Amino acid sequence: MTAPEEFFTRLRRGPDVEAPELVAVDATDRLLLDEAAATLALCGPGEVAVVDDAYGALTLGAVGLHGASDVRVAQDLLVGERALARNAEQLGLAGSYRSLPLGAELAAGARLVLVQAPKGLEALREIAETVAASAAPDVTVLVGGRVKHMTHAMNDVLRESFADVSATLARQKSRVLVARGPRPHGSSFPRRQVHPDPAMTVCAHGAAFAGTKIDIGTRVLLKSLDRPAPADVALDLGCGTGVLAVALALARPEVRVIGVDQSAAAVASARATAAANGVGERIEVVRDDAADSLPDSSVDLVVCNPPFHVGAAVVTTAADRLFAAAARVLRPGGELWTVYNSALRYKPVLGRVVGPTTLVERAPKFTVTVSRRR
Repeated sequence: MTAPEEFFTRLRRGPDVEAPELVAVDATDRLLLDEAAATLALCGPGEVAVVDDAYGALTLGAVGLHGASDVRVAQDLLVGERALARNAEQLGLAGSYRSLPLGAELAAGARLVLVQAPKGLEALREIAETVAASAAPDVTVLVGGRVKHMTHAMNDVLRESFADVSATLARQKSRVLVARGPRPHGSSFPRRQVHPDPAMTVCAHGAAFAGTKIDIGTRVLLKSLDRPAPADVALDLGCGTGVLAVALALARPEVRVIGVDQSAAAVASARATAAANGVGERIEVVRDDAADSLPDSSVDLVVCNPPFHVGAAVVTTAADRLFAAAARVLRPGGELWTVYNSALRYKPVLGRVVGPTTLVERAPKFTVTVSRRR
């Protein structure tokens, strides 16, 4: 056994952004592991599952500090999955866990499930439904988060799938919800919504951005998708639920369309959306990080609605990485069509990173540009 603080100081965020003010382990990770300690001591191999471990603190803490073995873990973001693998290797704990999708295999027979609370209620609902359907009857589910992000609605969501839901006292501005007594009732995901304009069915798993809705930025970009130059291969970069990819496939039957996203929920949603609209065989959806699975100069057209929030903060880091990825995968002369929050004024950045950039549409909230690869 290693002392907790000595153990935690060895964890890193990489390949995610590293900075002095950014941490790989937070107060919620510590509180979850402390609350789980007694139950961890009673769990045998394969009886512990973890959901949305940010960088590996929960999974590796359960193994390295509490002796758990064959831990099963589902992480929505690929960068978190890769950080867990790096940290496990560095700590000599490679092989102590299994990465799995959020589904029956993850939760089957689990007696303890540790969850970093997701941002949205629908994501929590899908986690709760999944665990209740497959975990052991005596399972304990611990959902931890920052107090400022915890709401009574989270308790209500958990009560849909568990008979007993309570909350611990707060510590260092974090709190844990405790759920027991699973009440399985099947999964309600992916959700489906039929939209008249554009005429499209959108499918979404719980953690997918915007759910079954079509967000405003995507709607703005959709109005311009009849304008890009002819293309053989098109890429929806950060595809989310696949709305732009499906729109391209429906409008341009001759184009090979690829959608990429680092979110497992987004990838599953995009595949379901493509199938629901009859273009599942024509759209390839890949889980990767900033199109790192695609060769250089392999794409004629990229469409992108980049994220501009990380939690409550407006940031540009994610968009900058996607712009650089577009520049790498585009063939010379290929086009990047981007929609973004008008206040962010990305046009100079796009011109520098990708190539000559033209304003297509500017509204108070959103701007559409086209950049041509040098």
